[in-house]
Amino acid sequence: MPKKNIGPYGSWKSPISTELIVSEAVGLGDMDIDGTDIYWLETRPAEAGRYVVVRKTSEGLINDVTPVGFSARTSVHEYGGGSYLAYQGTVFFSNYSDQRVYKVKTESGNPIPITREGLDIRFADGFVDGLRNRIIYVREDHSQEGEAVNTLVALYMDDESEGTILAEGADFYSSPSLSPDGSSVAWIQWNHPNMPWDSTELWVADISETGTFENQRKLKGAQGESICHPRWSPDGLLYFVSDASGWWNIYRYPDNHLTRSTNLTPMQAEFTQAQWGLGSRYYGFLSKDHIICAYNINGKWSLAELDVNTSKLEDIHTTFTEFNRSGLESRNGLTVLGAGSPVKAFSVYLYLDKKVTEVKSTIRPNIEDVYFSLPESISFPTSEDLISHGFFYPPHNPDYDQEKLDQLPPLLVLSHGGPTGATSTTLDLSIQFWTSRGFGVLDVNYGGSTGYGTTYRKRLNGKWGIVDMDDCVNGALYLAKRGDIDKEKMSIRGGSAGGYTTLAALTFRDVFKAGASYYGVSDLEALAKETHKFESRYMDSMVGPYPKDRTVYMDRSPIFHTEKLSCPVILFQGLEDKIVLPNQAEMMVASLKEKGIPVAYLPFEGEQHGFRISENIQRTLEAELYFYSKVFGFKAAGKIKPVKIDGLD
Repeated sequence: MPKKNIGPYGSWKSPISTELIVSEAVGLGDMDIDGTDIYWLETRPAEAGRYVVVRKTSEGLINDVTPVGFSARTSVHEYGGGSYLAYQGTVFFSNYSDQRVYKVKTESGNPIPITREGLDIRFADGFVDGLRNRIIYVREDHSQEGEAVNTLVALYMDDESEGTILAEGADFYSSPSLSPDGSSVAWIQWNHPNMPWDSTELWVADISETGTFENQRKLKGAQGESICHPRWSPDGLLYFVSDASGWWNIYRYPDNHLTRSTNLTPMQAEFTQAQWGLGSRYYGFLSKDHIICAYNINGKWSLAELDVNTSKLEDIHTTFTEFNRSGLESRNGLTVLGAGSPVKAFSVYLYLDKKVTEVKSTIRPNIEDVYFSLPESISFPTSEDLISHGFFYPPHNPDYDQEKLDQLPPLLVLSHGGPTGATSTTLDLSIQFWTSRGFGVLDVNYGGSTGYGTTYRKRLNGKWGIVDMDDCVNGALYLAKRGDIDKEKMSIRGGSAGGYTTLAALTFRDVFKAGASYYGVSDLEALAKETHKFESRYMDSMVGPYPKDRTVYMDRSPIFHTEKLSCPVILFQGLEDKIVLPNQAEMMVASLKEKGIPVAYLPFEGEQHGFRISENIQRTLEAELYFYSKVFGFKAAGKIKPVKIDGLD
């Protein structure tokens, strides 16, 4: 047995380099099926974050469908989703640079636009209405002054237009779905100030001979009920997911033999997660009697078959612990999955005859599993005598001997975005980057996260900046009390809403010794005034109505309380971010510099809300490691470009 190295935590040399992370960081998701061909969407940091539609034929041929120069990414709701669909050998997709919809043959060919040039109009989440040679899309119109207008529209496959409106009047639409005989359509809609996980409505309409939506009517949707994923079974019955039971379960709408909707999965499990992106799918039909579905219990996902006649749920044995947001599609006897596990990033799989086979792997096998730290599911006490949850990754590197170290490791707490969302247990090399260098990592599913039922999800209502912050603090203190980490070397980092939680924890609690904010919110009032339509009323429920509760916004905004912040902070910001504008980070940096608090700031041209370009992803990881090495006093392994830290250098 080779002799192990001995070195301080944080200084370990790791095979998980930033070069490896970005070279292997192709994301896979957004599955589709056309005949016997399967499709998925690849995000490629090495190609400036381009989104590429990829096809695999039944003969095993794999090819890119969307050519260089095109990126299949829509900006509806800014977060996008549902950017493409495949139909009879043609792919229809929204192109990121101009947001026009194009069609392209799957074998090869030049994309041809079917929407007009020069219009500030976006399309997403469509389905094909083959009987009428058209696609029904969610459309978001930014061409007029004021708030964008959302509608359901028809785009004809062979014309160049801006779409014909079929349904309008609601603030938001999603998930249009066509009945098998083409006579009816179902969709989800909701209005301000609700988010899709607050209150939504299930609507249906009859499709007339001329293609218009007639007899539009709300089927279901009480205040406080979140409904999503309407889908028609092969025999024409309507199914959907609702949290009416306190958990997102699968329901069937009444048919001729029923008087009310039937909960087919009456259990404390979630059959979806927060609908941040369009085009989400967590169940599909194997037949009229059987559904294949993914469900979440306490943060761990499973795959199962559901008998709709008996409500019997039979688990399918896999190693998966999570499924991609739009990573389940079942059609023509085929089921394609996007799934991952703690030792395997999201990959593409085919489910057929009760067997799962791999179609495309995200990560090439050039690093051994022995270097991966496995997550421990933890539950810990927090404020108001409640219990919160997270996943702890201990420091791990088989090349180093921890038993001979007379010290405890530093801790990096991760605060996920949203804030209504959840963390992932699927292999993330950016987490392993830290654990393989000697950091412990705590990924917190603070109160307000999905996966633990509606009551847990609503803990954050009115308390954003309190519940999330305290859960991150209490999770860290729990591990320190348990003896897992060094209480004097605890740091916190997060992106977007997680960046806000990070800045709030550093400002309002004296527990962490350093922090990193990625495109995080520092001024809640500025966010309320400046953010995009989808989230423009989000904080009504998370903080309170604005401007009525302006004082609360000011009280919880770190930018106005930097006198309480005394530890070093590093901030990263995309300069094209339309969700959290760059001035949020810039104001925070200026204020910290004025008060003499150590601060580093790295802005990035060409990046939006979430970094997608390889060299920028590398730079942020290395800069953050360099930052912690200076704060906690260890020498990071390898050559790292220094970062200017005002007030510390």
